[in-house]
Amino acid sequence: MKKYKIVYTTGAFDPFHYGHLNILRKAKELGEYVIVGVSTDNLIKTAKGRDVFMSLEHRMDILSELKCVDKVIPQIDKNKQRIVHEYNVDAILVGSDWKGKYPKISCDLVYVDYTESINSTIIREGLK
Repeated sequence: MKKYKIVYTTGAFDPFHYGHLNILRKAKELGEYVIVGVSTDNLIKTAKGRDVFMSLEHRMDILSELKCVDKVIPQIDKNKQRIVHEYNVDAILVGSDWKGKYPKISCDLVYVDYTESINSTIIREGLK
């Protein structure tokens, strides 16, 4: 029996890497049904001040093929509470690098250890 019925996690996944896979596997370990929000191209541009490396369509396509992901949705804004209500989310999983920075939500917040050796910035810089 899983701890949660519905869990949610979100990110840019631009580009997708092993650290992302770690959090998604943990989400499936804890939840019966895993929903993943993928930041839209516009949200990445607004929030991070950069253009996307991979399009929203391609990022969502990659995630939808993973057996640890049940549903992929576009993340159009940072309003996590709206997602909690809309999808009856029991827990949100985030990387431990978000400790103390995450907005208040009405469901459980679970921190997953950050994968130190890899992140999207390292990949983008290596490709330049």
